[in-house]
Amino acid sequence: MNTLSYKTVSINKATAKKEWVVVDANGQHLGRLASKVAKLLRGKYKPSFTPHVDCGDNVVIINADKVVLTGNKWTDRIYLSYTGYPGGQRETNPARLQKKGSDRLFRKVVKGMLPKNKLGDKILGNLHVYDGTEHKHEAQQPKTIDINLLK
Repeated sequence: MNTLSYKTVSINKATAKKEWVVVDANGQHLGRLASKVAKLLRGKYKPSFTPHVDCGDNVVIINADKVVLTGNKWTDRIYLSYTGYPGGQRETNPARLQKKGSDRLFRKVVKGMLPKNKLGDKILGNLHVYDGTEHKHEAQQPKTIDINLLK
């Protein structure tokens, strides 16, 4: 038996094949969309996935202002942050974050689904969020994918 055919290939930053992907958020549920986007950013849909390398795709989300939350989650869900000073605990909800920009809402949600280390911070930089259908990454020739076909 040839044991070299079973060799595990571990990719690095130089050999990672990163692509540009466009995802339409129109009518999608925020959490389900964010979990699939986090997997795309991490590279988990690729057969060459390596946990300690940024091998995921660059993801462009369009129509982010048309994302859906069920029930009263727009106003009842609370995100806490702390300024570092006594009495500095602040709370906000998804509606306020959406008003400031859909980019803030998506970054908050996707960041919680990525590793909590330097690699997670670097991977989050590959996420680009836009409210309308226009984006400034046409030069990278991104391919449009249907997020509902991913598991």
